[in-house]
Amino acid sequence: MALLHGGQLAVIAQQYQIPESDWLDLSTGIAPFSYPVIDIPLPVWQQLPTISTTLIEVAKQYYQAEHCWPLAGSQQLIEQLPQLWLNKISADNKIIAKHVYLPKVGYKEHQQAWQQAGFELHFYQQQLPSDIIENSVVVVINPNNPNNDRFSIQQLCVLQQQCKKQQALLVIDEAFADIFPTDFSFVQQLNDGQGNNEDVIILRSIGKFFGLAGLRIGFVCSSQSWCEIIKQRIGPWSINGAALYITEQALNDTQWQQTQIIRLQQQSHSQYQILKQYFPHCRIETNALFNTVYSTDAASIHRRLCQQAIYVRLTDENDALRFGIADQLQLERLQYLLSELFQENKI
Repeated sequence: MALLHGGQLAVIAQQYQIPESDWLDLSTGIAPFSYPVIDIPLPVWQQLPTISTTLIEVAKQYYQAEHCWPLAGSQQLIEQLPQLWLNKISADNKIIAKHVYLPKVGYKEHQQAWQQAGFELHFYQQQLPSDIIENSVVVVINPNNPNNDRFSIQQLCVLQQQCKKQQALLVIDEAFADIFPTDFSFVQQLNDGQGNNEDVIILRSIGKFFGLAGLRIGFVCSSQSWCEIIKQRIGPWSINGAALYITEQALNDTQWQQTQIIRLQQQSHSQYQILKQYFPHCRIETNALFNTVYSTDAASIHRRLCQQAIYVRLTDENDALRFGIADQLQLERLQYLLSELFQENKI
């Protein structure tokens, strides 16, 4: 069954009978400033896509990874990991324990993938699981989306040691990690040189921070053996050549990356101030890619925002609204529309 996500403007526009062009769409956590796509050489379109050694080296440098490999978006691996893990357990002659630990609130595609594979689901939230079943799987989303929960390297190291003891797989989804300093990521912990992190898989995204979600490309950082398993599974041509070409330029452009972080932080702060003004009694979680407003009346507020052609993400739990970061023009429009709604007592 398909899950609901942000970014489904056509569906929302039809539901509220408002043309798509009239909407202020802040429904995703994708940066409003996109990496500029330069002219792409004709051979990139004419030839079969090749994952070049230069792309891999640039990605290793960017993620500070010893081993990494591109994916057709991290979603590609999310869907395939359950079977890959079951295959690995069987090949190692281990007892299959179909148990997975997941954040109760978070990107639901993780939950759906493991559930469809027949795994028993165990949920946690602000405290990482401590009692892990042997040969099971632990999924961590860091930072989490939409509630912005974060775990420190120290907390994750403790969890990783527990997973290693129980021969469990640790999956860390760092789709939004680019907005934090490099040492926020767990990737560098994989490089201990002693094989202590053999069954740790880290997912990284290009689309969100670089504002290029349409490329459908991400990376997996892991041990060499897991990279080989994943390479064999996804095959040679699952990522188009243009995406590979643009990604190499983007990962190599450190000046643009620094500018992007500064302007995202500035826009997030300005947006937070506006939301705080109009939702003074609500808890607001914020980072440089989205602001989440918690309210017991979230579903009703979402409906009234949609009636004014403001599209934000209503969380699965119906207890919060996630506002993607707006650029300056969008921010001015957001403030104007919110002021109109409050003046008319519609919120």
